[in-house]
Amino acid sequence: MTATTLEADNDWVSRALVLAWVTIVYNVIEGAVAIAFGVSDDSVALFGFGADSLIEVASASIVMWRFRGEAGRGPEINAARERRATTAIGGLFVVLAVVMAGSSTAQLIAQAHPATTVPGLVISALSLSLMLFLWRAKLKAGQALESPTVLGDAGCTLACFKLSAVLFAGSLIFVVAPSLWWVDSVAAIVLGALIAREGVETIREARKPDFSGGCGCAGAAT
Repeated sequence: MTATTLEADNDWVSRALVLAWVTIVYNVIEGAVAIAFGVSDDSVALFGFGADSLIEVASASIVMWRFRGEAGRGPEINAARERRATTAIGGLFVVLAVVMAGSSTAQLIAQAHPATTVPGLVISALSLSLMLFLWRAKLKAGQALESPTVLGDAGCTLACFKLSAVLFAGSLIFVVAPSLWWVDSVAAIVLGALIAREGVETIREARKPDFSGGCGCAGAAT
């Protein structure tokens, strides 16, 4: 490896770490705000979206830890630790999906609905624009580094983009037609299904013999 190639790789590593930090900071803020509005407005979809944001923070933190923590550690130890942590995060996704499905079903039976979905509309619109930028930037960095870990992180960001799109659509429909009281609950069920799929894929990825990092969504990143 030439000095120029090494310098270029270091530059891409730095970019990947900055993108990971941006993901973590934004999702912490987004998650806290979404959960707060979800509770105050009785919106299961918004609450679930906020909880998913916090799980994304945990996933991004693990990916960043692996990317920065290889120095001074044996590769087998790193792989084993990340495998356990990634499996745990996959389990959290599945638990969250089950809770959302149960809560949404209860709301549908009671014919309950949020007072407003304007907060969900605003939060999901902001998330759509930022997640699209982060996905493209992470994908570029992952391809430049030929890193499954960074590509996996890009896949997680793409999954978050899809969740934002579902929340935005559900919130917009309720704003335009408040008589559709069931929209928030149905949107929450759709979100839960996507989150459950993400969790199952994450667990499956972590159990593969050739597991190399990421959240199990790497296939979506390409």
